[in-house]
Amino acid sequence: MEGAIPAAAAAAADYLRLGEAEAVLVRAAATALALAEAFCGQRLIVRGFEQTLVAAPGWQRLAELPVRAITAPAAGAAIDIDGHGIGWVRSGTAVTVAYCAGLAASWDLLAAPLQQGVVLLAAHLFEHRDGRAEPPAAVAALWRPYRRMRLAAEARS
Repeated sequence: MEGAIPAAAAAAADYLRLGEAEAVLVRAAATALALAEAFCGQRLIVRGFEQTLVAAPGWQRLAELPVRAITAPAAGAAIDIDGHGIGWVRSGTAVTVAYCAGLAASWDLLAAPLQQGVVLLAAHLFEHRDGRAEPPAAVAALWRPYRRMRLAAEARS
């Protein structure tokens, strides 16, 4: 995600016609990316995660979405990534799993509506540092198609 923050800040600087992103805009871009991930319920830029799972007889779900690869399962653990990008692990013992999750490998490969929403929100945060103005409604409209919502606990047999 480190590479995505400067790229998002540069895109927002271009949008604002600033020429070069300043520190405040870089922080606004980082915040906008984090809010986009929270809103969408999934990681935007692929990066590594580590998760410790307790011993359990059934399948356990990995927290981050969409899982691209499970890179370090413990010996004897069964692993799977389903068609929705949900990672699953089954192990009779406690296990730490390393995996990669995210929609795109870099800012440049991120879907245009997600990029535009981040740029609009970063520009808004930069221009309204006092926090008195509502974010543009277009941001949610741009991100909504990428939103993953969970209504109930997911189980796997």
